[in-house]
Amino acid sequence: MVRSPGAAIRRYGIGIAVLALATAACSPTETEPQAATGGDDASISITPETDTSEVAPNTPVRVAAEGGTITDVHVDQTVAEETGSDDPSLYEMTGTLSEDGTAWVSDWNLRPGAEVTVTAVAEGSDGTETEAVAEFTTLAAAPGQGLDLATNSPTSGETVGVGMPVIVDFNLPVTNRVQVENSMEVTSEHPVRGSWRWLSDTRAVFRPEEYWEPYQTVTVDMHLAGVEASEGVYGLRDYRLEFEIGHELIATMHVPDHEMVITVDGEQQRTIPVSNGAATTHFNTTTSGVHVLMEHHEREEMDSSSTAIPDSLPSYNTVVSYAVRTTSSGEYVHEASYNPHIGTANTSNGCTNLRMEDALWFYENTLMGDVLETTGTDRQVEWHNGWSYFQLGFDEWLAESATGEPQLTDGNGTPGPVHGEGL
Repeated sequence: MVRSPGAAIRRYGIGIAVLALATAACSPTETEPQAATGGDDASISITPETDTSEVAPNTPVRVAAEGGTITDVHVDQTVAEETGSDDPSLYEMTGTLSEDGTAWVSDWNLRPGAEVTVTAVAEGSDGTETEAVAEFTTLAAAPGQGLDLATNSPTSGETVGVGMPVIVDFNLPVTNRVQVENSMEVTSEHPVRGSWRWLSDTRAVFRPEEYWEPYQTVTVDMHLAGVEASEGVYGLRDYRLEFEIGHELIATMHVPDHEMVITVDGEQQRTIPVSNGAATTHFNTTTSGVHVLMEHHEREEMDSSSTAIPDSLPSYNTVVSYAVRTTSSGEYVHEASYNPHIGTANTSNGCTNLRMEDALWFYENTLMGDVLETTGTDRQVEWHNGWSYFQLGFDEWLAESATGEPQLTDGNGTPGPVHGEGL
């Protein structure tokens, strides 16, 4: 249902799609408004018009009223074969209503290969209601030309730390990054400024300006259905990712001090003796900077043949317990019972060595997305090494957003439109 128009009204109307894709791909057809009148005062036009076929999925649905105001818009999308989630709420078509209540435009794109029914109601000045219906079909994605989600981290249902980014990988390259970026809406219970940044043609990462507030739910609605990711490549389906931000665990190390201090929710929880990199070469120098904890492994093989170890250092191969990765280049916080210098000297190959009891505690009490802030060495972790994205100031991060604008995670939409240019 559409509420009374007012300033900055957004997301009115409900659309439900029950099924998914099929039909052959063809060129889109130009559309004209579908009009209806009721009484003497109100008329409604809808684009695309009834009986139009093979409408480009990234065409906006528009409703206009003359002599009255729009009171309801409902968009149903039915596809011939279900290929995505069977949750109809993912495909609700919300829209933005003008301040005077005479124009409505869909917020998101249409599903490819869908039969679409748009029902609109307007009320005239005499109270008479007018209803108009338009039925049309959308162009199906060609075989092998459908954008889809390949992987994402975190996954729905996970509880993560306050430094956790949202990492999205696509199955095909994205060239229309603005439209795709604007199709991914992040909402948090404690709204913050954040931004997507493209790390490659297939990977986008969202981070908040500062760490997330602890103990809240974050939702990522990926309205990918119908978005034109590149010429002729349309998104196949929508996804919803929902995860929890847990405690605020911040670990800090000043490497010359040989200890790690753990605070949880602002209270010091534990001080752990450590041994960091010997720093005789760049290779075995522990990196300073903001690290976000990644994978947790109960057992992990540390093999120098998998790294760029210099000839001046001896090779090694050992299995350690309770290893928590902090960089892609091979730094971990892990058990090192073989190291007699924990708490007194830095002798490792760059990892943070702990005694067994402390390593077990760290493994069991930290989350993916918790933060390790390290100082005291002359080697800075690269912002793209692991999930060290907070190494960049927010303005630097935002500079590589396709939209160039931050997204406020308050549920009121993304910075710009998702429809095709000129539509």
